[in-house]
Amino acid sequence: MAVAREYDRCALVMGVLSSYEQQHETLIALLESHFGPVEVQSPVLDFSYTDYYDEEMGGRPVRYLLLFKDLVDPSKLADFKILTNELEKGFAFENGNRRINLDPGILSLSSFILATCKDRSHRIPLHDGIYAETTLIYQNKDFQRLPWTYADYSSEEVKAILRDFRDKYRASLKSISKTDK
Repeated sequence: MAVAREYDRCALVMGVLSSYEQQHETLIALLESHFGPVEVQSPVLDFSYTDYYDEEMGGRPVRYLLLFKDLVDPSKLADFKILTNELEKGFAFENGNRRINLDPGILSLSSFILATCKDRSHRIPLHDGIYAETTLIYQNKDFQRLPWTYADYSSEEVKAILRDFRDKYRASLKSISKTDK
């Protein structure tokens, strides 16, 4: 009989899509107050994959990723998404449209999983209307896209950032295992 065991801690990665660049430092400080220190902030990338967000966000947004230093329990992913949904409201236009879209995700050695509020056939319900989506898998020494992976997350730029984040996560795991001995 199989026995359930405790989940391995994962790296918390926050995908930020923003048209409110003058508030990036404020946003990062707010996220750090909830999730602990940011270990790495990626370069800011153009977001030219779709114009889906342009009208809501009042212009063309940019994308960047944050890697948090503290490892997290992956079973808390839905809680992270619920919190980030609330944080987005604090940066919204007066009409409620978002200027910032936050995508919390968990990075393990084998995958990158994002939280979402949108139900699709491949998404797994967590709780309170939040779903998990395996966005990328790590196989053959690189991240591999899946049929549903959004273009920005499957771009070489983002995959390179996630490879770097994965290396840092692996080093964190090694550091933890050394202190446990």
